[in-house]
Amino acid sequence: MGSLILCHKKKAKQPYEISRIHKRIYTIEELCYYLCNNLYLIDYTIINEQLCRWIEEELELPELAAHLMELLKNHASVEQFVLSVLNESHIYTPGELKHIQNVLEKLKNQKEVERQKFKADSLMESGELESAILVYMSILNGEKDDSVGSRFYGRVCACLAGAYGKAFLYEEAARMYERAYKICEDPRMLEGYLYACYRYLPVDEYQKMITENDVLLDVDNRLAVKIADARKGVEIEPSRELLEEWKREYRRG
Repeated sequence: MGSLILCHKKKAKQPYEISRIHKRIYTIEELCYYLCNNLYLIDYTIINEQLCRWIEEELELPELAAHLMELLKNHASVEQFVLSVLNESHIYTPGELKHIQNVLEKLKNQKEVERQKFKADSLMESGELESAILVYMSILNGEKDDSVGSRFYGRVCACLAGAYGKAFLYEEAARMYERAYKICEDPRMLEGYLYACYRYLPVDEYQKMITENDVLLDVDNRLAVKIADARKGVEIEPSRELLEEWKREYRRG
């Protein structure tokens, strides 16, 4: 979606305040923008009767308000409620609405900690690295949810490592990749670990590290082949963070 288009002229005299982030909303478009950019945060603090009354009284959309109230009474899904609001704005294409619906479907049965990871993943994908790093850190430093399993936290470590790598914080990236590998034992995480080490360690220290460990030496050899192939334009399937780094290396080469 491009720049915001105001389709409804009505602007609320009294804004609707989203208490959890102290944000004030004045139009249906602002409400839609908030919903679409915070799908992982949608809960009773935004989907409630107070919002329905505000839509009716301040935005003068009684039919939408009545429909939303009916959805609440029938314990409809978050997906139904949100899509009803978005449809009213007329600023989203069918393709965009389908994408939003798919995201809501994915989030529907997720636990809170999984929603937080989705939030961080979305922030990193949109280039908001600092915010993504803070969310990943809050997951790792917060109370653990045993129901998601230890490998979930290993993947969070790997994602945080990827965010650090994108921010050129290679030492921090290496530390998190190492932590992730100890949990998940995924060879791809060792590749990330070695690449980050290669970027921040002096050459002699890096060579000493890999020659003293047969596993790391083998991974280093495979990584060297991947980098060489990437420079030649050979189609491979690296992790996203490694691909970005290889692109930078290629441009400098």
